[in-house]
Amino acid sequence: MNQLKQYQRLLSIAEAGLFYGKDVYDMERFQELKELALTLLSQAVDEDIATLKVYLDQHDGYPTPKVDVRALIRKGNQVLLVQDSHTKEWSLPGGYAEVGLTPKENIQKEVLEETGLTVAVGPLRAIFDTNLREDIPQLFQYYKLVFACDVLSGEFAANSETIQSGYFGLEALPPLSVKRTTKEQLIHLLEDDHLYVE
Repeated sequence: MNQLKQYQRLLSIAEAGLFYGKDVYDMERFQELKELALTLLSQAVDEDIATLKVYLDQHDGYPTPKVDVRALIRKGNQVLLVQDSHTKEWSLPGGYAEVGLTPKENIQKEVLEETGLTVAVGPLRAIFDTNLREDIPQLFQYYKLVFACDVLSGEFAANSETIQSGYFGLEALPPLSVKRTTKEQLIHLLEDDHLYVE
């Protein structure tokens, strides 16, 4: 287990202790453990502790991996990507799954918001675990669920999240937002017909 995964695990143990703990002395120890884990994580992911605390404060309860949903919309050998309005990088349309919606409802919502398209959601095509990637350190572990989708109607309209969309082949990809979508993931999605689990 690499250092980042150890720090994530340390933080999750501290948060679980704070969530379930009853003894006042144990709670103090778990809080101290959490502060230590945050200090180590801030160095590993190059983010200040105050920002990390804001992220954590938004996620109460027992610590579990987060869920990210993405849509695979194909046109022949090309795939639909959207360009982020802030980073100017490209990814499959999608985002964090929201409580109260099914994975498929989350996909439909995200695709409509980011592309203006209404889609029919098909089968699950891949599950990617961000903790298996060593190239980009991330504070949280994410399970990325990618579903095949077919366009029913609509057209792209610029919005607060994305500034354009387009279809791209593997040989001519734009600069990717590699925390969201990597070329390796697109290769699996475009060249493999069965469910891919990583």
